[in-house]
Amino acid sequence: MYEYELQQLRTADLIRRADHERRVREATRARREARRAAGHGAAEHESHSRPFRRLRSARAA
Repeated sequence: MYEYELQQLRTADLIRRADHERRVREATRARREARRAAGHGAAEHESHSRPFRRLRSARAA
């Protein structure tokens, strides 16, 4: 019986964590969409990366 209760607690914890992560992703997505809508046409690119980035490490011979 004790193992069953532990499994129930683990399952409930995993469900809570998954729900929290899903809500974080939804909030991030909503903020990103709001930022894009507010700055629509103001800037060409939202990313700050360069179009032609060099590789971080040298290629092996």
